[in-house]
Amino acid sequence: MTPGTLYVVATPIGNLEDITLRALRVLREVGLVACEDTRRTRTLLSHFGIHVPATSYFEHNKLAKGPAILKALREGTSVALVTDAGTPGISDPGFLLVREAREAGIPVVPVPGPSAVVAALSAAGVPADHFTFDGFLPVKPGKRIHRLEALRELRTTLVCYESPHRILATLGAIGQVFGQVEIVVARELTKQFEEIVRGTPEALLERFASCAVRGEFTLIIPYAKTPQPHEGPGSATC
Repeated sequence: MTPGTLYVVATPIGNLEDITLRALRVLREVGLVACEDTRRTRTLLSHFGIHVPATSYFEHNKLAKGPAILKALREGTSVALVTDAGTPGISDPGFLLVREAREAGIPVVPVPGPSAVVAALSAAGVPADHFTFDGFLPVKPGKRIHRLEALRELRTTLVCYESPHRILATLGAIGQVFGQVEIVVARELTKQFEEIVRGTPEALLERFASCAVRGEFTLIIPYAKTPQPHEGPGSATC
């Protein structure tokens, strides 16, 4: 029996107009969509009039759901792997399904599209010919500091994600480790309240502490000769 194909399909990170024509075609043609949250993916599919069965596949059920998805692939059903937003396999468990499919001899085809990392870098105005992406930093303060200290030694532009609940603590940690270098913060990319601001960790911390913080953040620390911590305040610009 000819196996199906596992399509790794990038979906919009906010603005639904960012989905590609190829992604829409693939989503219409597959027999199953494997997604983080079936409710969010159903909203996307319904918006474009796509009616395909969907099953959840996320961090806490990946070991239980993976075998069933692989079985469907082996039996000839093509599957689209999607994340809640952006490109699967970037800071989510999608890589595990891809690896297992490859090991089973199942074709894996990328369907590229939106990525918060690439979108933020493209609009940041910083060198991006060489950068390190580190996903979400550790939650515990001590581990967060140690991770940032290790990243500082890489001497490259750094990119990471952060939640609105930890953005203030993370900005404080960046200032402690990197000093008052100018960084770029991108929030709510492609959405109605998108903003991309530049400033020192101290200035940005003051900015975001003054209002209710919402939305997911992408933080960019450009590579530069790192000054000593608390070398002096800077200013945020929009």
